[in-house]
Amino acid sequence: QVQLVESGGGLVQAGGSLRLSCAASGRTFSRITTGWFRQAPGKEREFVASIRWSGGITYYADSVKGRFTISRDNAKNTVYLQMNSPKPEDTAVYYCAARVTMAADYVRVSMVAEYDYWGQGTQVTVSS
Repeated sequence: QVQLVESGGGLVQAGGSLRLSCAASGRTFSRITTGWFRQAPGKEREFVASIRWSGGITYYADSVKGRFTISRDNAKNTVYLQMNSPKPEDTAVYYCAARVTMAADYVRVSMVAEYDYWGQGTQVTVSS
């Protein structure tokens, strides 16, 4: 069992910045892959970013590339999503997810079905 808890969401101005955190507890996995997804009202849950256990391989959705940065601190069992220059269209509930089985480095791990555990989500609202 892995528990994931997101935090850091809230109201932010367009062009500002925000950092989301995902704290993991329970079993530890040395090869864990973590992803961030988001879901806006009336829309499907969509991929935002993923990161391998080492932190050296990351993938981003085109919509956030260049603005968002995913990182992790394994010593703290925490994954982050740095949101720079957020836009109103970034408004959504953001979810952290974990995959505990190894995925090849070239795989984006961008699908909901590829993950084993999910957090409860944190609301991010971007005002213009």
